[in-house]
This record gives sequence, structure tokens and C-alpha cells, in this order.
Amino acid sequence: MEGLDIRTEAGVLRLTMDRPARLNAVTAAMSDRLAAELEGAATRDDVRVVLLAGAGGAFSSGADVSGPDAHEGFDVTSLDRANRIIRAVTGLDKPVVAAVDGVAAGVGCSTALACDLVVASPRASFLLAFARIGLMPDGGATATVAASVGRARAMRMALLGEALGAREAYDAGLVSHLAGADDFTDTVEGLLARLAAGPPLSYAATKKAVNAATLGHLHDALERERTGQTILLRTADVAEGMRAFGEKRRPVFRGE
Repeated sequence: MEGLDIRTEAGVLRLTMDRPARLNAVTAAMSDRLAAELEGAATRDDVRVVLLAGAGGAFSSGADVSGPDAHEGFDVTSLDRANRIIRAVTGLDKPVVAAVDGVAAGVGCSTALACDLVVASPRASFLLAFARIGLMPDGGATATVAASVGRARAMRMALLGEALGAREAYDAGLVSHLAGADDFTDTVEGLLARLAAGPPLSYAATKKAVNAATLGHLHDALERERTGQTILLRTADVAEGMRAFGEKRRPVFRGE
């Protein structure tokens, strides 16, 4: 489909977000198809591992907030779409690998960090940019980031909107693999081949156990994010934040 390249090769379901001109910003149609492919992978015998990637030098800049009245196009359905993807990633009994080559921001960052393994290239960056437009993190990031890097660093990323570069993200424990510029593709492909040839029942049991131990409150986090984000989307601050983003200026928040 437009904006999402879907291929299955040698046991690997490859889902590549493909809107490079918009840094692979996610549309409603892309979100729905991405979630459906992840959910469908559960019953596919030809899929042993799933790869999430982005085309054109970015992973994903998150939800598409372009346009002068972008805030009017966001409501609870946008949150439900994001949450469906996160539940599909974490609930799938097969490994999901994110190949992050470039920016992963907003819900793009949330999606990458929900994956079981994350391979970062030297130019990768991870950014919870929600506060910059008057929103709060969603896509389960309030749970997954804190589970990986602790409360202090999670607060820093969420409140200040500070990006973590590839090395910093790896050193902090936010991503599982850091690849060099010349071996990023080989690292990703080697990892996929290893997982595709590995023991699927062992992987399923391991993923379930680790997620239960570290993300046991993910469902509650998604619901809290849904409630908080729904309220924030009705505020004048968010309207201002999204307009300022589109106009490439600094927003003026008034707490309204």
C-alpha cells in the first residue's frame, strides 16, 4: 500500500514505512495496515520474525501533524490506532526487530521502543517530542522508556523533549544494538537470519516472560496515556503547538 512497503522473505515479514519526503510520518491508513500486518503475523507459518524499518534515512517522525489545522484531525481514534500497534508488537509471540536509521520521534519513537530488539545506526536519534506541541507521550512510551532507562532519564526525555543519539541511547540501555555506518545493514540482516532460524517456541515463551516482568503495567499505561492525551487534544495549547510546528516557530503556551 502507499506509504508502507510489505514483503515476506526467508521467514521475515518486512514492514517498511515509505514516506521519505515526510520523514515517514504515519497516516491513519498506514497505522491501520501496520497493525493488521502485525496481528496477522501471529498465525502465519511463513513468518518467524518481523522487521520494522523506515525508508530514505529516517525511521519515522511520528504522526503527521502537517497543515494549518492539524489539531482538528486528531482525536481518540488517533490514540487507538497507536495503541493497537503497540499491543500488536508486544503481544506477538514472535520477535519484532526495529531497524532505526535516522530519526525516530513521537509515536515513531514509541513504536521502535516497543520492539523486542532495536538496532540503531550512528545517525539514529530517539525523541519524545510530544511536549513540544503541548501533548504527552503515548504509544506506551511512559512505560517502555522508564522500563529501559529509569524514571529520571524518562522524565528528561518526556518533559524536555531532548533527543538521544545512537551512542547515548545504547549506553543508556534504550536500544539493544549499535551498528556502524558501514555494517548497519549487515547487522540487521544477520540478526534477522539468526532469529528466523532460531527456536520459535523458546522465543515466544521468553518474550512473554520478559514483557510480563518489565511491562506488566503496559495496558494501564496505554489507558492513562489515552485519557490524558484525549484531554490535551482539546486544549488551546495543543492547537497552538501544532500550528507553531507547521509554521516552524516557537509556540507560546498559556495553559489553556
